[in-house]
Amino acid sequence: MFWKRRRGKRGYKALMRRSARVVRWTFRLLLLFLILDLVYLGLTWPDWNRIAKGPIPKSAFMHEYEKQRADNKDWPRLRWQPVAFSNFPKHLLRAVILAEDSRFYEHSGFDLIAFKEAMDYNLREGRFVFGASTISQQTVKNLFLTPSRNPLRKWHELILTWGMERSLGKRRILEIYLNVVELGRGIYGVQAASQAYWGISADYLSPAQAAELVASLPSPVKNNPATRTRQFERRSNKLLALLERYPGDAAETVRERPFDLFLPPPDNGSETPPDGKHELWPAEPPPVEGGDEPPLPEAGDEPPPADSDRAYPPVEERSIRSDPL
Repeated sequence: MFWKRRRGKRGYKALMRRSARVVRWTFRLLLLFLILDLVYLGLTWPDWNRIAKGPIPKSAFMHEYEKQRADNKDWPRLRWQPVAFSNFPKHLLRAVILAEDSRFYEHSGFDLIAFKEAMDYNLREGRFVFGASTISQQTVKNLFLTPSRNPLRKWHELILTWGMERSLGKRRILEIYLNVVELGRGIYGVQAASQAYWGISADYLSPAQAAELVASLPSPVKNNPATRTRQFERRSNKLLALLERYPGDAAETVRERPFDLFLPPPDNGSETPPDGKHELWPAEPPPVEGGDEPPLPEAGDEPPPADSDRAYPPVEERSIRSDPL
């Protein structure tokens, strides 16, 4: 019995020593991997000055599409035509902010409030409904990374977002995002999408058309103004209602334009109702409570916080993008 107890103690100590060695070597390997990865990031670190002031660069997603198109001959050619920030109407900018990143002008690349709201909602629902990637993170992913969802890609996204937020103004980040985001098979950027779907320039987009483009962002190949799936119709109608309820600095273009501009163009199969009524848009919208929000900054500076609680819709209403991180 005595020897059995001694052998048991020795076996326990040997197990602890082996476990300690495994932990030490695991820590060393992780540290080595981290050092090598930081060296890789240093060697491939973007030239932020060129990105901040030069022409809009072609994104990694576009390069990947052109490679895949070589093996998929039925795919359309790449359509991309970057334009200046001034070509984007205010209601388009507002729709993107509402659907994708309502605190875009207040955070530094990472919206912890939105992350907590999204995770709380996901826990209540018992399933993953909302992600919390900001426009800055999505811009970095489009420009430099791949669509994969592995932890290494997410780590690179965080580091590059940190670098971009310290080098580029908010206006420039939003300008790049709207020029490189995928909006259909082979269609990148708002200008190319406006021409592909309606044959117009981005600055002529109506509020309804802007809502449709933004509503296609979670899954642009499957759900877009051409496919007009049930999911797409639901998203675009919901975003159009959000835009009316929270117009912000786009209130003038949202509420004072002729009514027929809120409807899809005739080639989408819709006609303006003869009585000028619509299920989402009353003939005389209610007045804005608390006044308009401050306009978007001209040089990338953050606007002052809004005084009204109508500035941001609750997470339950921001169901336009419901894909994982």
